[in-house]
Amino acid sequence: MHAAIGDRLHVHSRTVGLAENIGEILEVRGSEGAPPYLVRFLDGHEGLVYPGPDSAVEHPERPILPRQSSMRESSSAR
Repeated sequence: MHAAIGDRLHVHSRTVGLAENIGEILEVRGSEGAPPYLVRFLDGHEGLVYPGPDSAVEHPERPILPRQSSMRESSSAR
């Protein structure tokens, strides 16, 4: 499995009735795009993920979550 920053991690549910998890890859900590990945999921939580066989990396054209502005950007806008 190989990913880049901005790719999506789609974790499929292994149980009927449970929701699937989709998140944006914020950091790739393995070599050459390998896991682990720091992921921000749609509900806002972030975690370090070692994807299993029920996961897939998707390469979207745009991020699924809005970028959070940094403190430097917000203070310079004043």
